Amino acid sequence: MTTKTPVSGSISYQEIGEFWDKHDADDFGGQEEVEFSVNIQSQRRYYSLDQNLSIKLRNIARSRGITEEALLNSWVQEKLSQNLDAAM
Repeated sequence: MTTKTPVSGSISYQEIGEFWDKHDADDFGGQEEVEFSVNIQSQRRYYSLDQNLSIKLRNIARSRGITEEALLNSWVQEKLSQNLDAAM
């Protein structure tokens, strides 16, 4: 895994945010001036889902002891793999 920041060792923007919620930049070195560029790209995409499908998804995820997001990602990955295999 590649870290996004050497200070916190975080690998996601959420982890970076959680780290800096608990720490202060003054704790990590001097006050030297630095230049940097920021290229923030969203790691998530949001799609609407019919309410009835959402309820069914939630129930299945709960019965498996996983999050709705994990279940949905698993199903989409499986379907994409099937379609890619069929296309080749």
